[in-house]
Amino acid sequence: MNTNELLLQERKSVISRKLQTHGRVLAAELAAEFGVSEDTVRRDLREMAAAGLCERVYGGALPVSPAGGSLNHRAGIARDRKQALAAAAVSQIAADMTVFFDAGSTNLAIAMALPMDLPLTAVTNAPSIAAALIDKPLVNVILIGGLIDRQVGGALGAKAMRDMEPLSPDLCILGACGVDIAAGVTVFGFEDAEFKRFVATKSRQVLVAVTSDKFGTAAPHGVLSAADCGCLVVERDADPQMLARYRDLGCKTLVAGETE
Repeated sequence: MNTNELLLQERKSVISRKLQTHGRVLAAELAAEFGVSEDTVRRDLREMAAAGLCERVYGGALPVSPAGGSLNHRAGIARDRKQALAAAAVSQIAADMTVFFDAGSTNLAIAMALPMDLPLTAVTNAPSIAAALIDKPLVNVILIGGLIDRQVGGALGAKAMRDMEPLSPDLCILGACGVDIAAGVTVFGFEDAEFKRFVATKSRQVLVAVTSDKFGTAAPHGVLSAADCGCLVVERDADPQMLARYRDLGCKTLVAGETE
């Protein structure tokens, strides 16, 4: 390995450590620290992103979101934490609303947490969420159809978008693989991002409930900006200063387990 390759590997190792420690890196700061140009750092970050080691955002990079696996697999992870998020999210659902429940394990927990005496119209592209909602006697369920993406756990594509076309939900409970103030709401799949974006634009308000391992991370495909997220539900360990930045953008923040 020549000297240039060694320096490159050293820079990437430092960048990886900073991502783990600080949750983000800025190209300008790294360039000053390494004594190289910002173009050199941006090239390093592009190479790391191509290798799946980070996600590029404007001005720097974020850790890669840990979200992955099938919906059934994800539903079995961190159940208690998702139930706490669900309890906070349910407080934003009022009687007689039309609510879209996007595919996702946290959103499944929200659907299951709905009170039995709450009347509403629920729309979902996830068969597992529809099955959970069927047990709610006052909930009318509209199932969005199409080809089911096994990893997402919901219908995506042209048929799903046609089914959504005539609907205008009062609230869209959106699934996310990563949420960050700079990157916004992001997901791993291109078609998933397209469908989510379409539903969000047709909805009066968007709510995202996210576990701490996804907060401050990014996935490759953007859905909407942080400013377009009407309500963000997070866990107790979320950084208060970061939450204040979301509120400055007009995004309401709820912390699971805390009263408003």
